[in-house]
Parts: sequence; structure tokens; C-alpha cells
Amino acid sequence: MGKKKKLRKFAENLTFPNMFQPNYDDIKDGFVLKGNWKQEFFKNDNPITLEVGCGKGEYTVGLAAKYPDRNFIGMDIKGARMWRGCHTSQQQSLQNVAFIRAHVQMVPMIFAPAEVEEIWITFPDPQPKNAKRNKRLTAHPFLERYYKILASNGLIHFKTDNEPLFDYTLEVIASEQHHLLTAVKDLYQVQGFEEVKSIKTYYETLFSEQGFAINYLEFKLNPAAFTTTIHAGS
Repeated sequence: MGKKKKLRKFAENLTFPNMFQPNYDDIKDGFVLKGNWKQEFFKNDNPITLEVGCGKGEYTVGLAAKYPDRNFIGMDIKGARMWRGCHTSQQQSLQNVAFIRAHVQMVPMIFAPAEVEEIWITFPDPQPKNAKRNKRLTAHPFLERYYKILASNGLIHFKTDNEPLFDYTLEVIASEQHHLLTAVKDLYQVQGFEEVKSIKTYYETLFSEQGFAINYLEFKLNPAAFTTTIHAGS
């Protein structure tokens, strides 16, 4: 992406009413909307779904259009990518969509315990080097962050074309005794799962066209796996 085009997108991001770009000072003591996303921003009491590492926001926008009785928030650090989702949500006049430009590590500062009902992780960076395994969005440190904001029995959905990352995530789920609900390799060769197949990200389409299998997991977190003493659903 050219520098001028990227700068134009950064400038336009500042004009979107549903784009939040907090700095550390804004969130170190708790983001202003923490615990109040439904009442203060969405103006309703509908459940919240969070997409972490949302990229262009295709899943966030697609789900929001499909489920107007739910709220959807996409989170990523790449502002130029998120411009697409934010722009599309404004074009479609979607009132149940927001985007946050921040590191995923910051989720406990931006959301209150039990404020999020569901999390989607779609095609994250696989971080293939073993030394960087804790940077994988399904590694224990990230699952613990999700636990701090997820409602009791909240769902996590995970899609990837990267088989080693898929297998790694299965190992984490098994070793920490999380509740695995669904595990599907090569999703598009299996009948059913139409809801999961109904929205494709840019990368999912690209990888599918290149012949890579798309893999899908659905699971719930095991509270005993985390050191925190406050249950996310309490």
C-alpha cells in the first residue's frame, strides 16, 4: 500500500464515529467505555461479539449485517486494514459495529469482566517460530486475557489455514482441559457448518483459492486453567 493511500486512510479513520484509537494513557486505568459498551455506545442490551486480530474487518461487518440483534467489535493494531471494515459499516449504515485500534493484549483494559459473550479469531499470524509461541493468539497468555472479559460459558471460534497452528491450539485446549465443542479440518470438504462458511475473509478466500484447507475450532475456556481468582462470569 502506498504511503499516501495509507495516510489518507489514517486520516479518514479519525472521522468514523465507530472507530476508537485509544493510546496507553487512555486505557491504563480502564478505557472510558469499559463496562459500558452496550449502554453508552450501542445504546442497547444486546450481547457483544469481539473479533481479535480482525484485519480488514470482514467477519465483524459480515456478522453485524447478518445478526442485527447482536453487537460486534473488531480489534486490531493495523489501522489501514481496519479502514475497510469501518468504511463498509458506514456505507451499510450498520449501528451494531465498532472497531478498536489497539494491541490484543489490551483487552482486559478495554472490556469489563463478562462484558463479551463470544470471541472470533480469524486467520491470525501463525508465529511459526517456537520462540514466539506466546505471541500466538491462541496461546495461554491470550486465552487468559480472553477469560477476563468473557461471560461464563462464552464461546471462542477459531479459523485458520495454518495446520501447525491448528494442531498447536488443539494441544493447548487438551493440556489445559478447555471444553472442545468442534474441531474440523478442511472445513469446506465437510457437510454442514453453513453458518461458519457463510462469511469469508479476504485471506480465507485467498488461501482457499491457493488450495489450502481451512480449519475450524469452537471451544469454551476452563476456569481452572487460569491463575486469576475472579471468575469472568461473576
